[in-house]
Amino acid sequence: VQLQASGGGLVQAGGSLRLSCAASGGTFSSFDMGWFRQAPGNEREFVVGFRRSDSRTYYLESVKGRFTISRDNAKNTVYLQMNSLKPEDTAVYYCAAHTGGRIITSSLRNPSAYNIWGQGTLVTVSS
Repeated sequence: VQLQASGGGLVQAGGSLRLSCAASGGTFSSFDMGWFRQAPGNEREFVVGFRRSDSRTYYLESVKGRFTISRDNAKNTVYLQMNSLKPEDTAVYYCAAHTGGRIITSSLRNPSAYNIWGQGTLVTVSS
């Protein structure tokens, strides 16, 4: 299975971007999916995760109400709609998939729980 992330770019504060993550080589609907981000000098940070077993979604507190994850199983694609962007959202954004067994909530937020990663797409928010 491979993941291909796209949609990053430069946007002014308050603007919006939609990231896409296309999966190939696997049954997309059987994966738990997550978006993470990494700013220069920082560790990779959980942004949002979707758990397939109960269709629950979990967000980083600072992005709640601004970011929304969605899936199009027919297109094997997951999206991250980002609104009201802030300069502190600037980072490389990665999509990731967990293809193993049931994942607990704490693991959903942990990068090490994901076994497949996309290449990352850069989001830069100017003030």
